[in-house]
Amino acid sequence: MGEDVIRYFKTIFLEQVRSFFKSIDKKAVRKILYNVDLAEQINDPRLFKKLNDNIWEFRTKYGNLQYRLLAFWDKSDKQNTLVAATHGIITAEDIRRLYFQDQD
Repeated sequence: MGEDVIRYFKTIFLEQVRSFFKSIDKKAVRKILYNVDLAEQINDPRLFKKLNDNIWEFRTKYGNLQYRLLAFWDKSDKQNTLVAATHGIITAEDIRRLYFQDQD
């Protein structure tokens, strides 16, 4: 029999993340989902870290891009602590590069 995986929290994805996933490379989505799954099992600030009192971020590097999903804790259900990923962003450096690329 396989070992049960210990998860410290469960992640739910809001509609903003689903829309973000539709706008990016499918391989990047798979890597992000893999990292979220891993972050649920281990404490690694390279994957999941606190930004301020209420907001956390999932981080994934795929190719030359850094993907981030912003999240917050939902502790209203005492049985399960949930993290809801609210939005995805690509690093400002990549947005800057695309901006100037469009200027040409």
